[in-house]
Amino acid sequence: MNKVAAITGGAQGIGKAVSLAFAKAGYEVSIADTDKEAGLETVQEIRQAGGKSLFMRVDVAKEDDISRWMKVTLAELGRLDVLVNNAGISRGGSMLELPVTQFDEVIGVNLRGAFMCSQQAAAIMKRQGSGVILNMASTRALMSEADTEAYSASKGGLLALTHAMAVSLGGYGIRVNAISPGWIETSDWQKASRRQTPVHSERDRLQHPVGRVGNPDDIASACLYLAGNQAGFITGQNLVIDGGMTVKMIYD
Repeated sequence: MNKVAAITGGAQGIGKAVSLAFAKAGYEVSIADTDKEAGLETVQEIRQAGGKSLFMRVDVAKEDDISRWMKVTLAELGRLDVLVNNAGISRGGSMLELPVTQFDEVIGVNLRGAFMCSQQAAAIMKRQGSGVILNMASTRALMSEADTEAYSASKGGLLALTHAMAVSLGGYGIRVNAISPGWIETSDWQKASRRQTPVHSERDRLQHPVGRVGNPDDIASACLYLAGNQAGFITGQNLVIDGGMTVKMIYD
């Protein structure tokens, strides 16, 4: 029986790369996203390559949406081995002026949504006796630019949620880890109507010790590793994938 991966925000950007990577590795893939056009495009790509995939329009801030998605995933694909909590939003604006409603909206999707998805997925995985949950955090959980309070708080909370769930769920054979991407260029990983060719300056590249800006495949590869048996002794951890950007001192 093939393994099944469920990916939130799995239709564009990092999420799309993760969806395609799991499909290429032989997983059946259930994609949740708010963008129907992008979701159907990604499912079509997977199916054209010989994989099996389904898409549902899901707002992870809504518990009922998540419940329906999980039920359909089980009904159509039969099991759930990996959950990737990738869905995320951001709301910019001055910290002194950001409406609390927008702060709550970001927390509701990025943190509360990840918890609700994990709670329902873990119930399925517990019955199976194994599973993997991966939370897509961010280097913004560890360092900040001005006026990123809502996003940074949500990602910092996601790291705490990761180690808490790892302890709570370990006895059921469920591993939980986080990935914190740095600068990942996603403009060429959007749906066809929004896709753009990325352009980076020499300064952009030199901010990274590896000499380039990241791409979604860098993150997808790490997800596959953490979901696999080779990572069977890894849980409760946060893997920073940023080309070394956060360890480099930059003087202007």
